[in-house]
Amino acid sequence: MKSYGRAALSDFLGDSVVYRNLVPCDHRLPPLEEIRAQLDLPVGRVPRKSESDYARILARLLRLARELDAPGVQIKRLIYFGDTKLLDGTAFENICLAGNWPGIAFIGSENDLPQSIEIVPLVGEQTLYLSNRWAALSEFDQYCSSVSFAVDESTAVLIDIDKTALGARGRNAHVIDQVRMQAVEDTVADLLGGDFHEETFRETYVQLNQVDFHPFTTDNQDYLAYICLILGSGLYNFKNILRRVRDGELASFLEFISEVDSRKTGLPPVLAEIHGEIYTNVQSGDPTPFKAFRRSEYLTTIRRMGFLDDNLPVSRMLAEEILITQEVRELAFVWRSRGSLVFSLSDKPDEASVPTPEFAASGYQPIHRKETHVVGDG
Repeated sequence: MKSYGRAALSDFLGDSVVYRNLVPCDHRLPPLEEIRAQLDLPVGRVPRKSESDYARILARLLRLARELDAPGVQIKRLIYFGDTKLLDGTAFENICLAGNWPGIAFIGSENDLPQSIEIVPLVGEQTLYLSNRWAALSEFDQYCSSVSFAVDESTAVLIDIDKTALGARGRNAHVIDQVRMQAVEDTVADLLGGDFHEETFRETYVQLNQVDFHPFTTDNQDYLAYICLILGSGLYNFKNILRRVRDGELASFLEFISEVDSRKTGLPPVLAEIHGEIYTNVQSGDPTPFKAFRRSEYLTTIRRMGFLDDNLPVSRMLAEEILITQEVRELAFVWRSRGSLVFSLSDKPDEASVPTPEFAASGYQPIHRKETHVVGDG
């Protein structure tokens, strides 16, 4: 591994980015509500990455972005970079279907096994290219040529940011996980004050963040942060909650927060107030209801980007800093030079990715515009 200096994702993406709320960072593109109307989609709820409505919105944004930069040019094929076979593979397939495009997706995730490539044909004209090395992206370009899959101005290249372009899975993703846990801890500690106990918090967070509890938390970090806060307040016994969840007595987060609402008089005033805000947001369908936590996550993320000295060992950068993946960056530049549309998506909430007006006034940037170190297998 070697460092390639400092850069920002925007060097090769510009503002061609949508975070979870599907609000284009490129303000030349129409807002989500306008796209909803164009596609006759229901107002209110923002679809998630694996859903067909999400794919329809992305396909529409790609066409509009292509028209901005290359008027009259039609997208004829799609390339996708991601890090998970199930979630990214599903999103990729749905977007291809929505756009009526053939496509190839590179899904990377490094491990200690011998280097391998697996080609997985999907229904229709879509293919997954699975690799346990990000360095295989150099071979991926050759593979596209070998199967006559042109990468030119009629090609849209869609890059997942989370654990792909930034914090590559199997190489640097653990730092993103550390940041999220730290943000939860800082938020809960700040609200609980002297009642905060670090060991109890970490036991609660680690236990409930396991796959076994995803049906209860829906793998939503806002929900998990809220549960840790309530359990830390002493309103409930942690082991009793675990038993009730495992026994199916407490089947969902919505049941839990409704039960808390019925007992909110037992909370200290500051926690009763924050509970009320989160409860109202949940009832309105907001998928990121714990705003204080997400603001903390944004600040913690920014602080873990580009903060190390340039002359430090790469091993330390990989261990402590959120890094740009050189192999993704390099190939994005190559394909942009051939005229391809390079666009990106992130399932990270906007509240944790884009500064509030107050932060922006102090010079904070969206995550994709923040400089950090670039590391690759070179």
